[in-house]
Amino acid sequence: MTALHLAGRAYAVTGSSRGIGAAVAEDLAARGADVVLNGRDPRALAEQVDDLAARSTGRIRGVAGSAHEPAVAEELLARAREGDSVVGGLITCAGVPEPAGSSILTVSHADFADLIDAHLGTVFAPCRVFAPHLVEAGSGAIVTTSSFAWKGDFGGTGYPAGKGAVTSLTMAIAAELAEHGVRANVVCPGARTRLSSGEAYEEQIRDLGRRGMLDELSVAGALDPAGPEYVAPLYTYLVSDLSAGITGGVFAGSGGFIGRFPTPEAQILAYRDFHSHPPWTPEEIDGLLRS
Repeated sequence: MTALHLAGRAYAVTGSSRGIGAAVAEDLAARGADVVLNGRDPRALAEQVDDLAARSTGRIRGVAGSAHEPAVAEELLARAREGDSVVGGLITCAGVPEPAGSSILTVSHADFADLIDAHLGTVFAPCRVFAPHLVEAGSGAIVTTSSFAWKGDFGGTGYPAGKGAVTSLTMAIAAELAEHGVRANVVCPGARTRLSSGEAYEEQIRDLGRRGMLDELSVAGALDPAGPEYVAPLYTYLVSDLSAGITGGVFAGSGGFIGRFPTPEAQILAYRDFHSHPPWTPEEIDGLLRS
């Protein structure tokens, strides 16, 4: 059976001073990997680095700042390349919650742009930096963090838009880099963190249930998620040799649940040759969509 093979490899994990990213960094380190942590709060990052270094055999380093900034992304790669370890890959976990009550009826242009930067920008910048290095090495893995919200079930604006874009971008990266031996996959995690707990969060979830946007099972799951340590091993698996050959996937993990989203495909409702037929009329299209 193929081993994890994490010792002697370095992984950068963005958004890892707290929450899911911190749990992923801890899981990697516990299994022998070198880890470069990242977060916007220098104090929280330093505390997490010191704590993890005291419990790990590998090198633990930190880079403070937002991962959507190219200079921060470059520093993450530089720190991962230090020493004699091989850069094994990149995991992106950075993100922020949507402002309370935000919807397409209320969100400002500035808030929307900030949310896109926080979710899509923090994936694009480090991927743009790490991808050429991994291609040159001929191996490595990228794992990004999306959300169940990318389907739109939770409403919102910049959060689902950013997560949906992360999903599509990662699938495109997987297609682009497959010929170079580099893999890319997405995780949609569910876990109890500071972003998914507290009275305001719980009221938001209950309100979505009352409005019919979430079913009872989804509400119950969102109100009682497991800790992030339950989903962290999914990230570890996807950057390890155990997952060789798996790329372009969109996976879900929460507590004891592991899932996979099917690859979107167009369902053919009807076809006729445009060389010999006129365009479909609106009435014909209505009949096709409702049949």
